[in-house]
Formats: sequence, C-alpha cells, structure tokens
Amino acid sequence: MSALNVDNTVDDPRQRSPLVLGHTDFASVTNEICAVNEAPKPPKLWYVTLVISACLASTLLVLVGYLVVTGVGVWGNNNPVMWGFPIVNFVFWVGIGHAGTLISAILFLFRQKWRTSINRFAEAMTIFAVICAGLFPGIHIGRVWLAYWLFPIPNQMEMWPQFRSPLLWDVFAVSTYFTVSLLFWYVGMIPDLATLRDRSNNRIKAIAYGFFSLGWRGSMRHWHRYERAYLLLAALATPLVLSVHSVVSFDFAVSQLPGWHTTIFPPYFVAGAIFSGFAMVLTLAIPARQIWGLKNFITMRHLENMNKVILLTGSMVGYAYGTEFFIAWYSGELYEKFAFINRAFGQYAWAYWIMVSCNVLSPQVFWFKRARTSIWLMFIVSIFVNIGMWFERFVIVVTSLAQDFLPSSWGYYEPTWVDTMTFVGSFGLFMTLFLLFIRFLPVLAIAEIKAVMPEADPHAHHEHDPDHDHEEGHA
Repeated sequence: MSALNVDNTVDDPRQRSPLVLGHTDFASVTNEICAVNEAPKPPKLWYVTLVISACLASTLLVLVGYLVVTGVGVWGNNNPVMWGFPIVNFVFWVGIGHAGTLISAILFLFRQKWRTSINRFAEAMTIFAVICAGLFPGIHIGRVWLAYWLFPIPNQMEMWPQFRSPLLWDVFAVSTYFTVSLLFWYVGMIPDLATLRDRSNNRIKAIAYGFFSLGWRGSMRHWHRYERAYLLLAALATPLVLSVHSVVSFDFAVSQLPGWHTTIFPPYFVAGAIFSGFAMVLTLAIPARQIWGLKNFITMRHLENMNKVILLTGSMVGYAYGTEFFIAWYSGELYEKFAFINRAFGQYAWAYWIMVSCNVLSPQVFWFKRARTSIWLMFIVSIFVNIGMWFERFVIVVTSLAQDFLPSSWGYYEPTWVDTMTFVGSFGLFMTLFLLFIRFLPVLAIAEIKAVMPEADPHAHHEHDPDHDHEEGHA
C-alpha cells in the first residue's frame, strides 16, 4: 500500500495529499496524458476488451432486430407484469449516468478541485449510459416504427402526446439531460482537443481534432468565453441531476400500485442514482489507471473521496429501504403492508436480499480507511453496488406488479434468453463506446489538472506554512 500512496502526507491529518503526483511542470503533465492517445498502438488488453464488447453490442443489435420482426412476445413480460427487463434496464442505465454530471457540474460549482482527474471520463460515461438507457423505452413501446409519436411534432393524424403521462415526462427529461451533458462534455474538451491537434503527426487526426476544437488558440478572449460557457452549462446541468431521476421515479410514484405510490421516491431515486453512478466510475477508473498508467493523476485521494460518497449515498439508500417499511406499517394500508412483506419474504425474496446485501451492507466497509485505500476491495465493492442497484430496480418493478390487488391475476415473471442477452448486449454497447473514447479523445482534463497543481498558484508555497499564516493574521 505504501507504493500506492506515493506521498507520505496521505496519512497526515494536518495536510492533504496532492492531487497530482510525480509532476512539477506542465509540459510533463501534457506529455503523459496525451501519450494515451498518441501511442502507436493501445495495450493488448484494449483490443481484447474491444472485440468482446463489439461482439456483445452486435448481439444487442441483432436481438433488437429480432424483436422488431417477431414482436414483444419474445420477452418474458406477461399479465400482470407488463413492465419487465426493458424498464428495469432503462432506470438502471439512467442512474449510471448521474455521477458524471454530479462530479462535473455540482463539484465544479462548489470548487472541489479533486474532481479534475475523474470528471472527463465520468462525463463520457454519462453520455454512453444515457444512450443505452434511451434504447429500452424505444423498443418497449412494441411498435418501434411509431416511436416518433412520443414527441410533440405535428403528424398526419393531429394526435398529440398525453402531457399528463409521466412516461412522456421521461422523454423530455432524459433528452434534455443528454443534450446538456453532451454540450458540457464537449465544451470542456475543446482546449484539450486543440492540444492534441497541435501535437498530432497524422494529417487526418490533425484535421479531425482541428475541426472539433473550433479554432481554439488559447487567447485571453477564448479562455474568458470558455470559462463563462462552462460555468453556465454547469449551472444548467446541476438541477438536471436532481430533476431527471425524480421524473423517472414519477413513472412509479404517480400510480396507485402498492409499493410504488409513495412520496419518498424522488429523493430515494436520486440518492440511488448517484450511488450507482459513483460505483460505475470506480469500476471504470481502477482498471483505466492501471492499464494506461494514470496513477499520478487518479490518485488514492480521488478514489478515497469517491468511496466516501458511496458510503454516504449507500447509507441514504439503506435508510430509504427502512423508511418504506415504516410507511407501509404506519399507513395501516393492507395492500401496502402486503407488498413490502411479500418483497422481503415472498417469491422474490432472493432478489430483495441480494439488493440489501449489495447496497446496504457492502459499502459499510468504507468506514475504515484501510478499506477505502484498498484497490481490490473498492473494486469488488463497486461491482457489488452495480449488481445491487440493478436488483433494486428489478425488485421495485417486478414484485409490485407480480402480486397486485387481485390474487386471481397474480403471476410469476421470468426473463427469457432474449431479455437477458439484450441487457448483456447493452453493456457491450456501453463498453465499446467507452473504449473508443479512451483511444481517440483526451481521457483526462489536461487544462483543469494543470490548474490544480501548486505550480499554477504563485502563493502555493505558503499553503502549509504556519509562520506565514501567523504573519498574515497579524497583518
């Protein structure tokens, strides 16, 4: 562990460990980060992972085609479980996309400097997760070729969407979130794309990077407009973090179904989304820093801070689980009581206890610093959290529908192989996009990382000087 904690100030409570290790000048930072994109060939593991991911993504496309040709009967959806894997997967992927905007926008507004080394690929993860999420409602409508009916555009039948439907609110919330996140991600990359343009030896790459860097020259006017645009987009994206998953929770909360009709869903869903999003950032960051040699930038301080956020949001999710049972008991509502007792002890009890074990119990190890600074342990916990958060969505969707008001209409939901492989294929699409991003776009925010180095602050040498602080106090 001492090898990982290069700086001996890590364990000194009076002094924070640096955010960038092994670099004392800006040129070396640029060289090391750009080397990820400029290397003649990526690591062999990149090729192996890309082939596997591309095969899974191809499977997804084939199965979507099979669904369109054959119909939704290839899924396990039945009566009463009209919502199955598609909606479970949609809510899962939307949740994964929340950490990127949280790290970028909210931590930026609060001037948290530790965000700089992880914000770029967290934002990329957001874009790719929302792409995966948007696929599932589109195919869940059955008649995929009529998906344009979801949008308020004039059509030949003069038929307008039902604006009182929360499913339509999803369309607007997710599309707005995707658009703002994409702009935020792209605007943040412009200075780094210009850096890759100026360093490129390949004419095609130079033209491509030059086109997307929008003629950036690093002038004072460019920086002024860049920082103003970035701040405005951060301010615009911040309420979206809270609103998008709140709207997704309204899909359930505005219904009359036991287990869904509850007012705690919006904050509960937002906490769960941030929880699963940070876990996915860890799942991606830990192998990336190892394979591409980014340990000087994604340091133990970054990983430990993310583990603290996971501990906090995991505890909030656990509190929400307990609150749900309290509400069911306190309400005196017979159907509500049955819904939650059935979740914990009924035919889907196995899914419920997997959810509780992964989401509530596994993050509790992060109370201990040794656990928060153990690479293997934090990676395993992040995998458990991702599994647990998928099961949370499964439990919410399926258990409430499978046994509703009338015992005569009860049924047991079992996913088919098409359901399962479509979900696995969505991971293939996500990883394919992520691997291509790492290869061709700046994986870390070069300009922002330089800004948090001591060399960027002429007064940095006074930061931990108690005599200087004493003198300034007298002054």
